[in-house]
Amino acid sequence: MPYDEPTADRIRKILKRTKGIEEKKMFGGLAFMLNGHMACGVLDTTLVLRLGNEGAAKALKEKHTRPMDFTGKPLKSMVYVDPKGFKTDAALKAWVKCAVDHARSLPPK
Repeated sequence: MPYDEPTADRIRKILKRTKGIEEKKMFGGLAFMLNGHMACGVLDTTLVLRLGNEGAAKALKEKHTRPMDFTGKPLKSMVYVDPKGFKTDAALKAWVKCAVDHARSLPPK
């Protein structure tokens, strides 16, 4: 499944000054890695966030989110955000910040 290039460009703009970011094709979409750890990505038109177990549980209380169930079994540390949940640049920036903050809390690979 391809990823939405305009959404990827919006994320690139947010992350342009963040050191240690790399792009990697994953899950059939595009992932943004920080120091070797996935922070966020795009799958089709959906935002993918790695937030850790606590962060994901908190995020799932927000509108337009759902568990990431790529394999048919929900991943406790990751969520999907539907396009309505990051319609504005401020909303997307807030989601990406949460994912980057989580990735920064992990030991470098």
